[in-house]
Amino acid sequence: MINGDMEKLYPSAKILVRDRVASRIHQKDASLYDFSSEAQSCAENFMGWVDLGTNPPLPVQEVQAFADEVVDSGINTVVLIGQGGSTQAPMTITKYNKPDRNRVTFKTLDSDSPVRLREVVATCNPATTLVIISSKSGGTIEPRMALAALRPTFEEALGKEETPRHLVAITDPGSDLERQAHEEGWLKVLPGEPSVGGRFSALSVFGLLPAALVGINLEELMQHAATAERLCSEDAIDNPAVNLAAFLFDNYQKGRDKFSFLTPKRGRVLGLWIEQLVAESLGKNGKGILPNIEVDSLLLADDPQDRSVIMYQTRADLWDESKNFEMSLAYIDPAIPRQSYKVESALELAEHFVMWEYAISMCGYLMQVCPFDQPDVAAAKAEVLNILREGQPQPDFVENFTDEILMGQVEANVSPQFKGYDDLRGVLKALFGSIQPGDYFALNAFLPYCGEGRREALEAIRHDVAEAFSVVSSLEVGPRYLHSTGQLQKGGSNEGVFLVLSADELKDVPLPSVAPSLGALARAQASGDLITLADRGRRAVHLHLPDNSGVTLRCLAEVVKDTLAEVMIERTIGEELESADWPEGQSE
Repeated sequence: MINGDMEKLYPSAKILVRDRVASRIHQKDASLYDFSSEAQSCAENFMGWVDLGTNPPLPVQEVQAFADEVVDSGINTVVLIGQGGSTQAPMTITKYNKPDRNRVTFKTLDSDSPVRLREVVATCNPATTLVIISSKSGGTIEPRMALAALRPTFEEALGKEETPRHLVAITDPGSDLERQAHEEGWLKVLPGEPSVGGRFSALSVFGLLPAALVGINLEELMQHAATAERLCSEDAIDNPAVNLAAFLFDNYQKGRDKFSFLTPKRGRVLGLWIEQLVAESLGKNGKGILPNIEVDSLLLADDPQDRSVIMYQTRADLWDESKNFEMSLAYIDPAIPRQSYKVESALELAEHFVMWEYAISMCGYLMQVCPFDQPDVAAAKAEVLNILREGQPQPDFVENFTDEILMGQVEANVSPQFKGYDDLRGVLKALFGSIQPGDYFALNAFLPYCGEGRREALEAIRHDVAEAFSVVSSLEVGPRYLHSTGQLQKGGSNEGVFLVLSADELKDVPLPSVAPSLGALARAQASGDLITLADRGRRAVHLHLPDNSGVTLRCLAEVVKDTLAEVMIERTIGEELESADWPEGQSE
């Protein structure tokens, strides 16, 4: 049973019940989205997710049996290579279940970073490792290149003939990946369902195989999903999906077009799945709702009036951890609308996958937005391929990263609003100075998040911006976010301010085709992101750093901190001058 606080009734819930939206979604009625021919046509092709719990296209017993065979054969480590919807739900399920004893070590590789690749390679034994390559289209560039980078290690350890016996493909029928897997004799090819889009695929084979491998009973998991489908397809006020959709939409109409997601540490991986589903489904045509995974409730002590709060209580191994989270909630301004949920086990995640998928599809109906396409993601991909063919754009300026210590040079590219600036502090000051109430800030970082000091420095930047301007501030992992919030950043309302980061690699990993190396691919994606954001009139700066070491990122965090202080001092002086009671005849 879905645990949630549904005491307050939001007005649009009545509209959803009146228009029978829940039951029509369950019936795959694409005419719900007849506000445009394109939206209806898209819905006709991508509503296969609505009954995965009760009518799975691939029998769960078959998936369960294969997973059990793999573990019984001696496999103790699984590496999942994928991007976007192919990895978000598996990461949520396997990480959430980890404290409850996963029966294999499960790693997700959705990064271009050579640092992350080496970390994965160093912590697995190819002889006892299974590699899953998940890609609906079979042609997504990131998993293709990640496999190319990982494969030599396996071939060196196992030989070229044995390596395919450690590879599994999950892909839609007819894809290039399916063809490659059959030609090379991979251990297994599991077919995806073409009518299920990536971010709606949590309960398809893309999510089920990883769940079964870590030890989750699939029949029990799908029983929870089936229960949720029954509840979420009812045209009733107490339908949890109706309630959630009404909460999000009615607050959106009041200008609260963002929500802060608050949960203990264990639940934040669910937030990443929700982030993609909401942002990529609704962020288009100048509209959208931005999810923000927040860790500091003190930033919500005063109502900023542009967001709501969704809280998830999860199981915690320590009493102190649960109490710490509960205490943090006490500081949230009671004027901020909030919704509360609870997840007790990994099995219950299935219920929340269903609830959110139904609710976001309902929001699409209310907002007159097709929730099943992602037009701006495709545009960014095309820009990246163009850069890989034609080469990197020339930087707008290059300068020494610091005056005090020789750390190398930073290369900067900027959107048209910031043309003319030729120094790092000046352009950052202009970027941060453009932030106004109701905006949001995103740090889009194509960097490794492992290793001492890296993530801490990036989190410091994110938090300092949030604290300075009282705006939603998010740290986005590249290239993952390109298939998630990247759609909203480019297709939603023009409220975003973006700092895109990439860096030279101290030890890059060469690639056989498409891109010269993993580092070159990451830089091309960062540059393509800047170009696409700029084309849509967004305020954006791309900095390519001399390296991605923790000390370099800490140095950047200090530069940002100093710049924010300058911006805030100037704003304070300006506000004081505006409000000053000048003597008659005297002006500023």
